[in-house]
Amino acid sequence: MTPSDRKQWTKSEIEALDKTQRLHLINSITGIKPANLIATQDNNGQCNLGIFSSIVHLGSQPALLGFILRPSINGNRHTYENIKATGRYSINAVHQNSTDRAHYTSAPFPQQDCEFDLAGFEIQHHAEFSGIFVQDAPIQIGMQFVEALPIEANNTQMIIGSVEFIAINAEGVESDNQLNLQTLGIAGISGLNRYYELALSAQYPQAKVGTFPQAIHSKK
Repeated sequence: MTPSDRKQWTKSEIEALDKTQRLHLINSITGIKPANLIATQDNNGQCNLGIFSSIVHLGSQPALLGFILRPSINGNRHTYENIKATGRYSINAVHQNSTDRAHYTSAPFPQQDCEFDLAGFEIQHHAEFSGIFVQDAPIQIGMQFVEALPIEANNTQMIIGSVEFIAINAEGVESDNQLNLQTLGIAGISGLNRYYELALSAQYPQAKVGTFPQAIHSKK
């Protein structure tokens, strides 16, 4: 592909874009990201549910996950306020059949409203973890808050938590504990409002120098 076949933007051209166009572009260039709902409660039991596409794996021993908390426009961050108050939260994978309801949780509801009720999700409890989960989520992860790392460059924070509990629909867990996200029906997000279905296209053995990997599984 030649340069003439590509659309190009310099830094100054990116910054000059209309805000919505810039958001769509920059939020899309990293590709498909996992769609997850973070569920929290305050100390009075008031629930909150919000969709996030920034959850990342930080390590397996100890098991740590992080997500990016953007600066608030009105000063209220119900998810973070509840996490700071209780230290507990859950990460719930969004199923392909639930993207419309999950997307609705991104609306700026007042703190006294419970997005579970407004978006039509059911709360689930597990005896092994004192937090709330999305009942029909294919993957449910109970988290304990560890730390918040400020990112001064854009006034965001990376919220880091330890994995305390995992519940996954059994049909998506293979014998070696790898997950088949296609079987689980996991949804992905690109940009601000586009959702994708995930499909397993290939699987390779561990890469070794001098041996080019050959697919051991492919949908083709």
